Amino acid sequence: QVQLVESGGGLVQPGESAKLSCQLSGMNGNMYVVGWFRQVEGKEREEIACISSGDDRPRYTDPRKGRFTVSKDTPTNTVYLSLNNLKLEDTAEYNCALKYTTTSDCTMWRWNEYNYWGQGTLVTVSS
Repeated sequence: QVQLVESGGGLVQPGESAKLSCQLSGMNGNMYVVGWFRQVEGKEREEIACISSGDDRPRYTDPRKGRFTVSKDTPTNTVYLSLNNLKLEDTAEYNCALKYTTTSDCTMWRWNEYNYWGQGTLVTVSS
């Protein structure tokens, strides 16, 4: 059974950075994509970025989020989301999710098409 465990959230000050981890386990060897999402309280969940196991190339679904970087460490099955120059409005719950797919273009999938989700990690940006 696929499991995703996020970590790395917490309280940070504006302008600081945070690095979120998404530890994957239980995959069956087929190609998959991992997406990062966030949800601000009272608002709809939004996609941030994704990365495919097929080419390990990150793809960013929102160009305004140039401060965020996705990376993947294949030996440890960990996907990272680096958040730089954090702003108050970046306060949200951040989730990673996984979907098996036959294409590396992970930008075609909306958040509600992912099958496996982690528990989420809260990032609070406050001075």
